[in-house]
Amino acid sequence: MIAVVGHTAIDHLFRVPKLPGRHNSTYITDHQVYFGGGAANIAAGIAVLGERCQLISSVGGDFPGSDYDLWMHSLEIVQDFTTVRDARTATAYVFTDDDGDQETFFEWGASAAFSRAEAPALDFVHMATADPDFNVQVAQKSEFASFDPGQDLLRYTPDQLEIIFANIDILFSNNHEMDRMCQMLDLEREALVASVSMVVTTRGAEGSLLCMDGEEHPVPAVRVDAADPTGAGDGYRAGFLTAFERGYAPLDCCRAGAVVSSFVVEKTGTQTNLPDWDRMLERYRKVFGEPGEIFP
Repeated sequence: MIAVVGHTAIDHLFRVPKLPGRHNSTYITDHQVYFGGGAANIAAGIAVLGERCQLISSVGGDFPGSDYDLWMHSLEIVQDFTTVRDARTATAYVFTDDDGDQETFFEWGASAAFSRAEAPALDFVHMATADPDFNVQVAQKSEFASFDPGQDLLRYTPDQLEIIFANIDILFSNNHEMDRMCQMLDLEREALVASVSMVVTTRGAEGSLLCMDGEEHPVPAVRVDAADPTGAGDGYRAGFLTAFERGYAPLDCCRAGAVVSSFVVEKTGTQTNLPDWDRMLERYRKVFGEPGEIFP
């Protein structure tokens, strides 16, 4: 079973003509509310793909019995939740403009409880956006771990990142996060990549890059008519981790991630258009051909 650590959140997705920039304003052309949170998105993606998933998260008093709670139960996600009765479930406010540029404002709400929690020891865990101290504990205690700092990167200290990198097997990030981590650690990108066994960097429309054993393997994006980019990275991680758990080679895992991501962006909402394994494989074969053999 794959464990995922991090936020469960409510997503408020806004469309604007153009992100206004500092000291300016704009008008909202659309506002929709969806299920979200980086860790919850990944857990939902894994569950829809057909793999067992445990979600370690913190939610507010508004969550139990909600539509989101019922949705997770329908996916048979194992909820390892801390419920903070007097807090709201974390909320993301995501603004996307007509050029596809995006800004996110995140209200931690009940997720602040991570800072007071004791981390479990896990066999196979992905650490998504969450409290840095909690993720440090998870990395140190777990057998096999992957890490994705996401928008919470600004909360980490260089020391915390160094401890996590010394204890993980896979690092996920996008190009902007990779540059920021290099700045924080005063490292060239090559040195940072060399410090982790496997590094996957997503690059938007340019696809992704797998770095391992001193070699780089580019993976193209899967071209679709995109309705909204929100959650693309979470879909990628869900596809990768599910394929990895099933024994596929890392390059095929990246391709599976790219395929799942393509489904996510076709509709607005991070969990609206998640594919099951058969739908994923059908598109995979059309784009990449037959995946390689599965290893025990």
